Amino acid sequence: QVQLVESGGGLVQAGGSLRLSCAASGRTFSTYPVGWFRQAPGKEREFVAVISWSGGSTYYADSVKGRFTISRDNAKNTVYLLMTSLKPEDTALYYCAARVGTYRLATTVAEYDYWGQGTQVTVSS
Repeated sequence: QVQLVESGGGLVQAGGSLRLSCAASGRTFSTYPVGWFRQAPGKEREFVAVISWSGGSTYYADSVKGRFTISRDNAKNTVYLLMTSLKPEDTALYYCAARVGTYRLATTVAEYDYWGQGTQVTVSS
């Protein structure tokens, strides 16, 4: 079992930055990849970024590449998503998710086993 709690969302102007946090508990944190997803109203949940168990490998959606950075601190059981140069189209509910039982990175919703409750990010123009 893994429990995930996101925080750090809020309202920011276009061009601004936010850092999201995902605090994990339960299963040993340093044994699984963690991904970030987002869902805007009326749209499907989409992949944003993923990081390997060690933090040594990362992968990003094209829409956020160069603007967002995913990282993790295994000593604090926390994954971060630093979002810079934010755009109104980044407005969404952001979720972190854990994929247990494998070290492979994944980019689809179905491949993740545990999800947090989400944190809202709103970017005004």
